[in-house]
Amino acid sequence: EVQLVESGGGSVQPGGSLTLSCAASGFTFTDWPMSWVRQTPGQELEWVAGIARIGGATQYADSVKGRFTITRKNAKNTIGLEMKNLKSEDTAVYYCARAPLRNGLVSRQWGTLGQGTQVTVSL
Repeated sequence: EVQLVESGGGSVQPGGSLTLSCAASGFTFTDWPMSWVRQTPGQELEWVAGIARIGGATQYADSVKGRFTITRKNAKNTIGLEMKNLKSEDTAVYYCARAPLRNGLVSRQWGTLGQGTQVTVSL
């Protein structure tokens, strides 16, 4: 069974930082590009950042470029999302996501999602 378990969410003031983590299991981790996506109430899912299976290639949504960094540790089957200079508009539930197809490069699409972790940015 594919499982993606996020952790690290919480509340932070604008300008602050948070780091999210995702532990993956139930599949061959190195076969799949991975991403982070987020959702605010009443809105559709928004792709945030993606990372290739190997080699470390990354892509970011324009809204987070320069502030967020996606990381990957294949030896531990984990990905992370380092978020700096957080803004109120970053408030959302953040989901770890596996790409819809295996063996691809960085994907801006998603298939399986984790259960999500809440990030709240407010004074």
